[in-house]
Amino acid sequence: METKIVLARPFSLERQSDQETNYKAPNILRRILSLFKNVRPGSDVSCFKLPPEFNMPKSELQCYAECVYSTALDILSNLNGGKTPLDRLISVVAWTISAVRPLWFGVAPYNPTLGETHHVSKGNLNVLLEQVSHHPPVSALHATDYKENIEIIWCNSFVSKFTGTSVEARVHGKRELKLHNHGETYEMNSPNLLIRIFPIPGNDWVGNVTIRCIETGLVAELSYISQSFFRFGTNQRLIKGKIFDSLSKKILCKIEGHWDSTVTVKNTDNAEVRVIYDAKEVISGLQAPIVKDLESVWPTETVLVWSELSEAILSKDWEKSKRSQEKYRRKTKGASQRKRIKRRKLGT
Repeated sequence: METKIVLARPFSLERQSDQETNYKAPNILRRILSLFKNVRPGSDVSCFKLPPEFNMPKSELQCYAECVYSTALDILSNLNGGKTPLDRLISVVAWTISAVRPLWFGVAPYNPTLGETHHVSKGNLNVLLEQVSHHPPVSALHATDYKENIEIIWCNSFVSKFTGTSVEARVHGKRELKLHNHGETYEMNSPNLLIRIFPIPGNDWVGNVTIRCIETGLVAELSYISQSFFRFGTNQRLIKGKIFDSLSKKILCKIEGHWDSTVTVKNTDNAEVRVIYDAKEVISGLQAPIVKDLESVWPTETVLVWSELSEAILSKDWEKSKRSQEKYRRKTKGASQRKRIKRRKLGT
């Protein structure tokens, strides 16, 4: 039987077509409320099992990887172009903002299985992810641009809490971006995802992000600001921040804008303002990766692991999708049990 590969289009600024979103469940808000009717506020829903009607045909691993490889403008390879440490930090800030993408409300990616991988090559860039833990869910990423001598390492772990009117997914883990040509390492965290159910459904990226260059002592602080409760005002997808010298505490630049449109930086010495990020240039017109050689794809790759379920979801065959989902759950549970037994035998 021929295996059908399904790789969904990346998150981008454009509204998804009907063909891409026809797997959405009907009466989506009512269905979401029915899911949480027996869940208490403050409960951890990180491992909450969603019916297949609420899944999009892609794994969380693909979502993470898209933040690195899926850009219309090659913003990553340009990080080395800055002449000064401040210029390079500003470029890193712009790259960090590019990793924040608009999400679809009402559907979520698959929770990756233990040992699942996602590997994509684009030009000089190689990106590899692996699900290294299932309980708690932890994903690890390693990417290299061998031409520009750039390396990215990060480890993500979500902890989701139901508040009664929303779900907030806190993203734990450190991200590192290394510019080896300049001997610079940038450490950063990531914003949190807020899924608002009442009064107006929607998704927001919220929270504070700190980007620190270990060698130069320069620091950027960004705030992703949530909309008001009723979505009044003009602060939709607003981002504000500053860049300062951690030794002298002097503020060098101020950052302001909207992460889904443009972001500017203002030099505090000469009041010069310039655009450092344009979302239309970076995350528009994005296309899904292409599988060039099916025989060379690892059996752990997300395109193979979830192919049966993704095909069933896209065809709205919910009975088949439920059977496929249950098969993945049994497989993951068995892998976790085998791992625990192995650890006990090793005495770890």
